[in-house]
Formats: sequence, structure tokens, C-alpha cells
Amino acid sequence: MSVIKPKIDDLLDKTDNNRFLLASVASKRACDINSMLREQHSRVLAVQDIDDITIAMSGKDTISMAMEEIVDGDISFEHDKYEAALGHKAAEE
Repeated sequence: MSVIKPKIDDLLDKTDNNRFLLASVASKRACDINSMLREQHSRVLAVQDIDDITIAMSGKDTISMAMEEIVDGDISFEHDKYEAALGHKAAEE
């Protein structure tokens, strides 16, 4: 048994128990974090010869950072837009 922090059940609670939605929200946020850190690196050039600049600068990988933000409630999704995109209900104008 492995310990995952944050717990998957807590993460799923934040995304209507939808694993696909959780993966989508987390991967989108992880890409945003990665881009932001790479831009900072380009400006500062403080860290050199390191392949994974994100881990070097933050100590965590971007997907872990994104998952923590989801479980803390720092990022979420718009339920109505999500349902409309799936075709479960009409988009509100």
C-alpha cells in the first residue's frame, strides 16, 4: 500500500468523483505551473545544467503542486461549463 498526499478520495471529492476531470484539471494546472517556472528561469538564469527546472526550483513536481492546489480549493472548475461541454445540459448564454 502506498501513501498518496493528497489522498485520491479527497481529490475526487473536489471534481465530482470524476477521474477524467481530475486528471484534466491537474494536468492543465501543472502545465501552467511549469510554463510559469520556465519563464522565471529564463529571466533569472540562476539554475543551469538541470533538466527538470521545476523540481530544482520548487522541490516538487508540477503535478504534485497542482494536486495540492486542487485539494486545498485554490483551483477548481466551473460545473455548468463542464456539463455543457459534455452535452449534459444546454450552455447558458
